[in-house]
Parts: sequence; structure tokens; C-alpha cells
Amino acid sequence: MAKLAAVQHQRHPPSSLSLLPSSFSDFNSTRLHACIQYKRKVWQPKGALCVTASSTKKILIMGGTRFISEFLSRLLVKVGHQVTLFTRVEAPIIQQLPAFAVSRRSVMALILSSCIFSQIGLGDIAFAEPSVGLREYIDTFDGYSFKYPQNWLQVRGAGADIFFRDPYVLDENLSVEFSSPSSSRYKSVEDLGPPEEAGKKVLKQYLTEFMSTRLGVRRESNIISTSSRIADDGKMYYQVEVNIKSYANNNELAVMPQDRVVRLEWDRRYLSVLGVENNRLYELRLQTPENVFLEEENDLRQVMDSFRVNTVAS
Repeated sequence: MAKLAAVQHQRHPPSSLSLLPSSFSDFNSTRLHACIQYKRKVWQPKGALCVTASSTKKILIMGGTRFISEFLSRLLVKVGHQVTLFTRVEAPIIQQLPAFAVSRRSVMALILSSCIFSQIGLGDIAFAEPSVGLREYIDTFDGYSFKYPQNWLQVRGAGADIFFRDPYVLDENLSVEFSSPSSSRYKSVEDLGPPEEAGKKVLKQYLTEFMSTRLGVRRESNIISTSSRIADDGKMYYQVEVNIKSYANNNELAVMPQDRVVRLEWDRRYLSVLGVENNRLYELRLQTPENVFLEEENDLRQVMDSFRVNTVAS
């Protein structure tokens, strides 16, 4: 008998905040986390929603709001489950069930994902957010275009020509910059040299922007990959990936060395796409925490591949 209980509770605030120096390529804040507890003390707040299921497709829904309970029961009936609906759950019943705490967002994801119940067992459910899809941004005045996750928000005054960021993972963002044709006359991205030389220049630029006057700050960096490609517009683009880690002392003014403990502040992946048009060098920048990159690599690479530079009518 496989049983599952989902408890809807109030979201707790983040346990810690990390405020770092600000620049448009180091646009920092705190990532929001959903807290999941296993085998903890279980309580029954107002609006608790409990679901139990068995291999015989018999499901018991107890508690929760009337809308959530009825909507979930209708979805389960459509995929062949026998559903028993109760409007009130006694606390002793909940305490007998294996339980975990999930956010309101995860509960709604469970309700709307009826296909999960028809394809896999309830004991194997994982709360995963699907890709949100991409939206195209076109700047006809400056001559470039790209696609970005459609739930990202545009931020004005960030220092770049255009800036978007993830509303949930605030360390994750993208921006576009370009050179002035009055100060440089680029004919091709190959004017930067081979991709390896371009990668060194990109990394040097990042480290220059991240320079800090704080005591005890140390940055570790390495170039992960450099490459070139011919896009469907016939133009050549360079792609550069670098990793940068920032370390700092927990007590910058401590006199004794043993009181200055070095800790990792952040670990990020930086992705740059370089292209030339209109005698300008264009750069699309993507910044993301290293652990987030592993989860969203496919979407981020689609953003990189979508970057185009276009001729501006004079």
C-alpha cells in the first residue's frame, strides 16, 4: 500500500541573505528555495490537503479547500481512479501517514499534472517544473535579437542595453552589450582572433568588472570552453563559457589569521555569445549559478543559439 500526504503550509523566509557588490554582470540577490521535510512532526493547519493512494487505484482525498479537493478528484476519476472525498481530516489520521511538507506552488502543480497519475505510480511522483518556453526579443534600432525564458522580467537601469532576469533565481540573468562604431570598426568576429583568444579577453573583462576593494576577497576562474559556429543567417558567432568562484573571509578585520575563515560566496557559470554587424561587436551574456546551470542547461543553450545580429538601415 503506497500512501502520500501533502500538507499545505505557510512559506518560511530564507534562512540567510547574501548581499554582494552590484554591477549589471554581477546582479545579485538571494535564490528562493522550497522547503521539503521528511518524517517531521506533522500538524494540520487550516486548509490541509491529504491524499492517499493504493496500487488498486483507490484514492482517499481528505481536507483542503473545497475547490482543490473537488478539482483533484475529478482529474483522478478521469484517469480511472476510484476517489473518496472527505471535507474534514482528523489529526490522528494524518499522523498515521508518511508525510512531507510542500509549498502551495507544488500542491497546485500536483493538481494540474493529471498525466502523472495515468503514466506512473503515485509513489514515484516528483514535483518538477516544466520548461516555461521562450519568447523572442527583437531590437530593430540597435540590430540584434534573441530568445529568452518567457517568465523572465526586464529590468531597467541595470547598465546594459537590455537586461532580463529570472524572478525566482535572482542571480540568473542575461544582458546584451555592443561597442560604439565610432571607437572601433569591426568587420568580423574573427577580428578578435581565434575563439581561444576571444575567450581570454572575455574572461579578463569579467574579472575586471568583478574587482573588489574588500579585504580578503579572492576570485578563481577558468575557461570551460570556446567555440565558433555559422548560424542560419550566414554569420559567424563565437561562444565562450567560463566559471568564476568568489571567496571571502568571514571576518575581514580580524587580527589573528585563525579568525579569518575563507568561505565560498558564489559559484557561477558565465556564457557569452559574440557577433559582429554594423561595424559593432555585440555580446549576449548569460549569468547563472553553477548548480542552476546543471538543471537548466538545455534552455540556456537555446537562448545562446538564438542570438542574432542584424543590419541596421542607415
